[in-house]
Amino acid sequence: MPLAEVHGNLANSALFYFLFIAIWGLVRFARRQGVSSGYWGALVIAELLILAQGGLGAFLWYSGLRPERGVHILYGLVSGLTIPAVYAYTKGREERAEMLMYGAATLLTVGLILRAVLTAG
Repeated sequence: MPLAEVHGNLANSALFYFLFIAIWGLVRFARRQGVSSGYWGALVIAELLILAQGGLGAFLWYSGLRPERGVHILYGLVSGLTIPAVYAYTKGREERAEMLMYGAATLLTVGLILRAVLTAG
C-alpha cells in the first residue's frame, strides 16, 4: 500500500476517533461530569494519532508528494495543537467546564480533519 494511501486511511481513522471522543466528552458534560482518567487516556491516544498523521505527512512532503492546496498543512498543524492548547489553557483541571472545552475542541478537530481531507487533493 502506498504511503499516501496510508496517510489517507489514517486521516479517516483520526476523523472517526475524534468524532467518538467529541461525542463522549459532550455527553459527559451533559451528565455534569468532569474529565475522567479514561477520557485523559483517549485524549492522549488522539494526540498520538494526529502526531503520527503529521509525521507521515511531513515524510510525504519531503519525498516530493505535496497536497493540492497549501492550507492542508495549516489544518494539520492546528489539529495537532488543539488538545495541547486546551490543556495549557485549563492547566490540566478536570472539572465540568474543562470537559466542555475538550468536547468542543475535539469536535473542532473533526472539522479541521474534514477540511484537511478536502484540501489534500
